[in-house]
Amino acid sequence: MPELCRFNGIIIRIRFREHPPPHFHVEYGDFNAKVDIDPPSVTAGRLPPRIERVVIEWTTLRQQELRDAWQNATRQEPVTKIPPLE
Repeated sequence: MPELCRFNGIIIRIRFREHPPPHFHVEYGDFNAKVDIDPPSVTAGRLPPRIERVVIEWTTLRQQELRDAWQNATRQEPVTKIPPLE
């Protein structure tokens, strides 16, 4: 599962041959979650509230890059890293 971004202990990954809707996976310590890209929301799993807010903020800022990565992953094409939240 390619890693898109890593910051503040948060790891963002996307799987190849994913199913709709466009989403990615988040790891933070022992927490795991699935996050939809549009609209940004946690749709499975759980994150601490502060981390969830950070991930949603990052997703909102990086939506187009995430959509592009998701499309590439579904076609099993290379995905590029996405900058972290600054």
